[in-house]
Amino acid sequence: MKPKLDLAVRQIQVQVAKLDSTTNRLRERDNAMFAKVVASLQKHDTQHASVYANELSEIRKMNKMVTQAKLALEQIVLRLNTVTELGEIVVTLAPAMAVIRSVKQGMVGVLPEAENEIGEIGGLLSSILVDAGTVGGYSMNFEAANEDAEKILGEASAVAESRMKEKFPEIPTTLPSEAGTESSSY
Repeated sequence: MKPKLDLAVRQIQVQVAKLDSTTNRLRERDNAMFAKVVASLQKHDTQHASVYANELSEIRKMNKMVTQAKLALEQIVLRLNTVTELGEIVVTLAPAMAVIRSVKQGMVGVLPEAENEIGEIGGLLSSILVDAGTVGGYSMNFEAANEDAEKILGEASAVAESRMKEKFPEIPTTLPSEAGTESSSY
């Protein structure tokens, strides 16, 4: 069972690295699009600024989803690395499976190529879960597993939100007035 767990951890770490790479690409696109918004506003070209701002908003949504997925997978790796007994495997993997399913669904639109790989990870974790339940005679409490999965996803969402606010400036909506005061409308 330990080799299967190690394989699952390695596969998840590969996905985390891919998601990290995607986050970096999205950050570069974000910076470029933000510069276009600012440049358009400086030229008083509000139509282009609006188009760029809408695109920037979509880029940030995708980046938030990717960051949430990455954080959720990192939490699963931490939990898998601390599993020491069969009973803990069942308790740990049940919520991890729900998180994997949720991550897979969220990534379909953003990173379609990740869907199959995350599906394979889910299959491997499912196999480990079945083996652990068979060997140890454990039954799973799906209600508790879903609560744990929701906690993991909630934590990942909160961290992703705070990281997004730290890393990305607000999208400008107006230019500062010539008197030096800024007005902004949302």
